[in-house]
Amino acid sequence: MRHPLILTLMLALPAPLLAQGMGVSLGGVAEGDRNAPVEVTSDQLEMNQAEGTALFTGDVLVVQGGLRLAAPRILVQYARLPDGSLGSDVEQITASGGVTMVTPGEAAESDEAVYSPLKNEVVMTGDVLLTQGPNTLNGQRLTVDLATGTGRMDGRVRTVITPGGTPGTAPQ
Repeated sequence: MRHPLILTLMLALPAPLLAQGMGVSLGGVAEGDRNAPVEVTSDQLEMNQAEGTALFTGDVLVVQGGLRLAAPRILVQYARLPDGSLGSDVEQITASGGVTMVTPGEAAESDEAVYSPLKNEVVMTGDVLLTQGPNTLNGQRLTVDLATGTGRMDGRVRTVITPGGTPGTAPQ
């Protein structure tokens, strides 16, 4: 598998994420160690070779270095080759049921997160909340283009910037 499970969802977010003209750095995510071991724990794993899926359910936790992703359900879908056979590339990873992604300096929460490696895109939907130190940004849909390093927050966007707060750091 060229894209190990949800690892790429956690690590592929760009450092500069722009939303409503405000630069939001997800440095802890972008600077993670892509070579660190990935540990996935869940209550159950269902593999379906015919469908090309792996479904992790029940308190799913993915950890790599200082990065943590938690969701009740994570579905990994593998891409089909032109001849219809199952390939080794991941087509889509969907975390659902309430998603939390945490690094030492920031956190992102949403109802669902979908990573599409072939499109080089991450979409978080449903009560999206980004927290970085004392600053927050929330809306209903966050789309991140991993190729260009740009992002867009939609759906009644609310930004709270704490004066004197430094993005990515906790208040002193």
